[in-house]
Amino acid sequence: MTPLDTGPLSTRTQLLQEDDLRRGLREDVLAGLRATPKRLAPKWLYDAAGSELFDAITALPEYYPTEAERAALRLAADEIAERSGARTVMELGSGSSDKTRTILDALRPHRYIAFDVSESALDGAAAGLRRRYPGMRVDCVVGDFDQHLAFLPEGADRMLVFLGGTIGNYPPEPRAKLLSAMSATLQPGETLLLGTDLVKDPRRLVRAYDDSAGVTAAFNRNILTILNRELRADFDLDGFEHVALWDTDNEWIEMRLRARRAQHVRVAELDLDVDFAEGEEMHTEVSCKFRREKVEQELDGAGLDLIGWWTDPAEDFGLSLSRKR
Repeated sequence: MTPLDTGPLSTRTQLLQEDDLRRGLREDVLAGLRATPKRLAPKWLYDAAGSELFDAITALPEYYPTEAERAALRLAADEIAERSGARTVMELGSGSSDKTRTILDALRPHRYIAFDVSESALDGAAAGLRRRYPGMRVDCVVGDFDQHLAFLPEGADRMLVFLGGTIGNYPPEPRAKLLSAMSATLQPGETLLLGTDLVKDPRRLVRAYDDSAGVTAAFNRNILTILNRELRADFDLDGFEHVALWDTDNEWIEMRLRARRAQHVRVAELDLDVDFAEGEEMHTEVSCKFRREKVEQELDGAGLDLIGWWTDPAEDFGLSLSRKR
């Protein structure tokens, strides 16, 4: 862990190296392509092209979560600031830190810690935040929150922020593990602000993940481009179609890639040969949807007490504030 000076009120700590990313990709893909059913971890969807495609998705008329969460933050910001009393804000998966500025405007903390896998996103966000909040210390941590939460900087009166509904990309068991890890980073009395997409009309949910312009389909298939480039695979992108389904029992959206025909794929970097039957589906992402009772129950299981709940006016998206016991 090496802090790098990037200005009088900013540091960058490098926890994740390029070799770590390559090793993680190799391990995940090897395990996923050998599994039944086959699967690819959603974290690998976000190379530069994938991030651009996701940004385009958030602007689509069918994709409601981004604006719904933004509306909820605008309505709740003052109450969140009052109830948390935080002087340090730590954001996981911070990206551009765009939505978080609503909270920072209300809270005016002494310190903001941005945590993300992307160095370039962190550096760009830090520069903008230093201009907007000249008295606030800005620290950046390049890391993977599945591995590096224990390295978050210590401080007083901290609030951990996890927005975007990203918690929904974790099925129940990994999600419980992540929430427990988040709780373990906090001291008693410190808080967690969590963004969760809410259960709604399944038809509307499917449209949000299978838009008419095909942007989400391109985003989903982009993971095959990444494997072709990084692992010398020979996936035929046109040989797979995007599928988005609502699972009523689990209350989540599943994204898959369905083989249009029987095909053989070689992943040279892994010395792996993979066969797909016609119609076979490879799982790429789940997006769990929540109800308030479920959020409160899962927070309680991680040692966190719900102290605030807010939604946007349409009740599409929920924000919960919880306190470490």
